Amino acid sequence: MTGETPKFKVKKKKLGSYPYFSVVFSISLALFVIGVFGALIIYSKELERIVRETVKIQVFLQSRVTETQRLQIQKTLTAKPYTAKDRPAGAIQFVSKEEAAKQFIEETGEDFQQFLGENPLKDAFLVSINEEYHDASKLNEIKAEVEKIHGVFQVYYVENVIDSINKNITKISLILLGIALLLLFTVVLLINNTVRLALFSQRFLIRSMQLVGATSWFIQRPFLYRAMAHGVLAGVIASALLGGLIMLGNKHIEDLQLIQNTERLMALTVILLITGMIVALLSTYRAVKKYLKLSLDQLY
Repeated sequence: MTGETPKFKVKKKKLGSYPYFSVVFSISLALFVIGVFGALIIYSKELERIVRETVKIQVFLQSRVTETQRLQIQKTLTAKPYTAKDRPAGAIQFVSKEEAAKQFIEETGEDFQQFLGENPLKDAFLVSINEEYHDASKLNEIKAEVEKIHGVFQVYYVENVIDSINKNITKISLILLGIALLLLFTVVLLINNTVRLALFSQRFLIRSMQLVGATSWFIQRPFLYRAMAHGVLAGVIASALLGGLIMLGNKHIEDLQLIQNTERLMALTVILLITGMIVALLSTYRAVKKYLKLSLDQLY
C-alpha cells in the first residue's frame, strides 16, 4: 500500500499586499465628512444672503408729492451707491398709502379709516441696501442723506434688527470657521495615518527594490500614481454620497432648495476631488520617503 502525503493548499500572501478597500473607504469617509460640513457652510451663507436681502429702509413721502416728483425721488435713490441693484424683486419698491392701508387691515382685521375718516398713512419706497452698508453708523448717514431729498417726509429702518443680524452672523461665522479648521486638520491627520499604515505592509517590497538598485524616484512613482488614483476615487465616492444626502434633504425638508447654491456645491465636489488627491499624494510621498531611509533592523 503506497502512502500518499496529503497535500494542503496554503494561501500565500503576496509580498507587499496593499489594503486597497480600507484605504479608499477611509479617505472617502473623511472627505464625506468634510463635504457635509462644507455644504452646511454653503447653506448658511445662502441663508445669510437671504436675510441680508430683507434689510430695507422705508422712505416715506410727503403728502403733496406729485407723480413727477415721486419718479424723480425714485431715480435719485436708484443712482445711490448704497442701493442694491441685484435684487430679484428690484432695488426699490413703491408702496402707495392705499396698498399699505389694505395690508394693515388684512393683518390686523381693524379698519382704522372708518373711525378716522381718512387714511393717515403715506406713500413710501422700500429701498434694499447693499451688504457693505449694513452698519449702524452707515445706515444713520444714509437716513440723514435721504431725508434731505426734496419730497421725502421721513426715513425709517429697524436698527435693533440690523444690529442683531450683524452680531449673530459674525458669531456664527467665527464658530463655523473654527470647526472647519479643526475638522480639516483631523481629516488630513486621519488620511495621513491611514496611508502610512497601508504602506507599512509594503516596507519590505520597498527594501527589495532598493537592493536591486532601483532609484528613489523609480520606487516612489508607482506608489504616488496609485495614491492619486485612490484620492480621486475617494473624492468621487464622497461627492456621490454628498449628492445623495442633498437629494434626500431636498425631498424631506421643505424649502431647502431656496437656500441651495448649485454652483458652490459643484465647486465643493471639485474641492473634494482635489483634496483627496493632494492629501493622499503627500501622505504617500512622506511614508515612502521614510521607509527608504530606514535600515533593515528598523524595518522590523
